[in-house]
Amino acid sequence: MAVSIELGKKLDKDYENKSLEEVLDAPPSALAGLTDKHNEVLASMGIKTVRDLGSNKYFAMAGVLVALSKHVD
Repeated sequence: MAVSIELGKKLDKDYENKSLEEVLDAPPSALAGLTDKHNEVLASMGIKTVRDLGSNKYFAMAGVLVALSKHVD
């Protein structure tokens, strides 16, 4: 089953028409709101691509915690 999702407003303009693989291999600044300075800070933590950012265990855990918080009474 094919799935389509619009990510344009979540990406820097230079990456709006790129493939998913190209975005994942891009620096974090490919995400809207992040800059070259963010790339430098994240690179100092070993995060050089969007893929690295998304698979980082600390960022992943933070994302899970935020998602869970929306389901707590």
